[in-house]
Amino acid sequence: MYLIVGLGNPGRRYEGTRHNIGFAVIDSLAEYLGVKLDKVKFNGIFAKTSYKNEKIILLKPETYMNASGDSVQPFIDYFGIDIEKVIVIVDDIDIKFGTVRIRKNGSAGTHNGLKSIIQRTGNKDFPRVKVAVNQKPSYMDLADFVMSKFSASEQKIISKEVEIARDAILDIIEKDVDSSMNKYNPIIVE
Repeated sequence: MYLIVGLGNPGRRYEGTRHNIGFAVIDSLAEYLGVKLDKVKFNGIFAKTSYKNEKIILLKPETYMNASGDSVQPFIDYFGIDIEKVIVIVDDIDIKFGTVRIRKNGSAGTHNGLKSIIQRTGNKDFPRVKVAVNQKPSYMDLADFVMSKFSASEQKIISKEVEIARDAILDIIEKDVDSSMNKYNPIIVE
């Protein structure tokens, strides 16, 4: 069983912001797989489905970004999910805009959602799908930047990035993380 977690903040005021790109990828996966996120458990909205004979849970934590682990850890425990089958989707300001980076594991870097999950699970050995949300302009505060919405020109690129992230996750489920990294990490959306 896979737990696919899109990180973001709940509520209308955060919809469409850079920090909520994880939610956008979960929505894309739900639409592709023909399911609705309509169940609530452990401070998260989720759906259960399957793909290529693998059971999947799609999850949007409703805990706010900095406490994402407070939703993710109970799902792992309750459903008995291996940490290597927890795929976390996050926004990334440090990678080139127009790219998606799949990683097998690693540190949280500056991402508070990843920090929370690593802290609560006591483990950093889960795959993550990092979606580039552009670099912060020097005149902007980081918090203001990640809470901002995409411009019209950025929206064209981010829409393609969401599709790439969705396809990369399905590739992980069908094949493995290495296959997905080799196939999707080199792609640059112009």
